[in-house]
Amino acid sequence: MPAASPTGPLVTRDSLAAQLRELGVRPGETLLVHSSLSSLGWVNGGPVTAVGALLDALGPDGTLVVPAQSGHLSDPALWQAPAVPEEWWAAIRATMPAYDPLTTPTRGVGVVPETVRTWPGALRSAHPQTSFAAVGPRAAEVVAGHATDCRLGERSPLAALERIGARVLLLGAGYDSCTAFHLAEYRVPAPRVVVGRPGPDGWETVTEVSISSERFDELGHDFERDRPVLRGRAGAAEARLFPLADAVAYAERWLELHRPRAEEFENPAV
Repeated sequence: MPAASPTGPLVTRDSLAAQLRELGVRPGETLLVHSSLSSLGWVNGGPVTAVGALLDALGPDGTLVVPAQSGHLSDPALWQAPAVPEEWWAAIRATMPAYDPLTTPTRGVGVVPETVRTWPGALRSAHPQTSFAAVGPRAAEVVAGHATDCRLGERSPLAALERIGARVLLLGAGYDSCTAFHLAEYRVPAPRVVVGRPGPDGWETVTEVSISSERFDELGHDFERDRPVLRGRAGAAEARLFPLADAVAYAERWLELHRPRAEEFENPAV
């Protein structure tokens, strides 16, 4: 059977950079990008082209930031995709490599963040499960001080991005991937959970704020209805651009109205 023809449109570095500028990406700004490469069309050069186009649109004074999460550094008892036999759990915990910002790969965030993580000059934050990677003049400012017991809260790059006036670009990605909404979870009543992970001295546990992207699509729909969001096309994908601080402030109010209070959760703080 002959191979299927590639699905267009044809996307090049120059064409994508031009569309990002048309959308409203400004040279010199700091941009947190959530992306889906496959949604763009046929990208000549794949993720390297996509990252190059983002950097071109931002210019030499701009800073590109992406989630560089490594959720596989977690308790195997919670794994679902796929689950592993219970008799393996102890051995997995005992032998799982600890987080290394230079070598630990991203997982579940797509190929563009993994490409940014390994880009020349990239810096990565210290949290072993929810790190961010950044390239550009403000990269060190963004990733510094990411506390290892604060996944996406006040001592994470999200708060730094809020302080410096960063914007969020959803590039073929939905609001369910918008990490900015998680910062709002730290500012409303929320349960705490015990999180297991490999550490430098063996398996460790920390107590963290419980986070969930449940209903983020609904939250995003309401945010886009009520607040200014720039919308356009990038290749075949829909793109959205908005201030991170605006999204966090809206999410705080929305979550207080639409999420159950902490005491109503079935599994409160341990």
